[in-house]
Amino acid sequence: MKSTPTRGVKQYLKPSAYNQSELDWTLMKICAMQVPNQTLELNMADGTFAVLLLGLGLWDMGANYCGTETGCLGRTDVTPRLALSAGEVLERNAESAGEIYLRYDLGHKRGPFGSAVGFSLGENGETWVGFGSTYTLQFGDSPLYAELHSMPGFYADNGGFDLGGPIEFRSGIELGYEGRMGWRYALSYDHRSNAGLYDDNPGIETVQFRVSVPVGK
Repeated sequence: MKSTPTRGVKQYLKPSAYNQSELDWTLMKICAMQVPNQTLELNMADGTFAVLLLGLGLWDMGANYCGTETGCLGRTDVTPRLALSAGEVLERNAESAGEIYLRYDLGHKRGPFGSAVGFSLGENGETWVGFGSTYTLQFGDSPLYAELHSMPGFYADNGGFDLGGPIEFRSGIELGYEGRMGWRYALSYDHRSNAGLYDDNPGIETVQFRVSVPVGK
């Protein structure tokens, strides 16, 4: 039986969705790793959203999933979603430029963690494709929600902005509103970088407006 404090917190936060590979990557990013002629170190500015996803998800898993019939990382079905967003890369390390981003949230979760695959195309030809985890917070009975995501992937600059190498991690947050038919409208912010895997790690941030719809219903 859950304690009263846990039930009290849960009425405000109703999280959802996980993928084991994301846990492995995040732990790798938190801990400095020695590889030949190179040291990988955590850049907190780069890894903030991934750390939040892991920390909140593990807390929720222990409080509300472990000890249940399905278990800590038991698989449950959820409604898959297709999201399309458009916006701009912020003018910091890269010049301001447009980007479109397509994401598909899979129809299952592991404990409180979901899985998603994403693809983006930049104005100057930059492409990124990745797969990772999501974690959703519903604010009580309101239609407002927040969703964290963290996704390792592959990047090709195609003559556009060089992010230092082909392996690039994308993590961020979206804040939005879910309508009666399940459509979601949100503002998203994310960061992309290579987590120090390569000598050059400029990193970029993207702000977009996102619309997502339930599919397969």
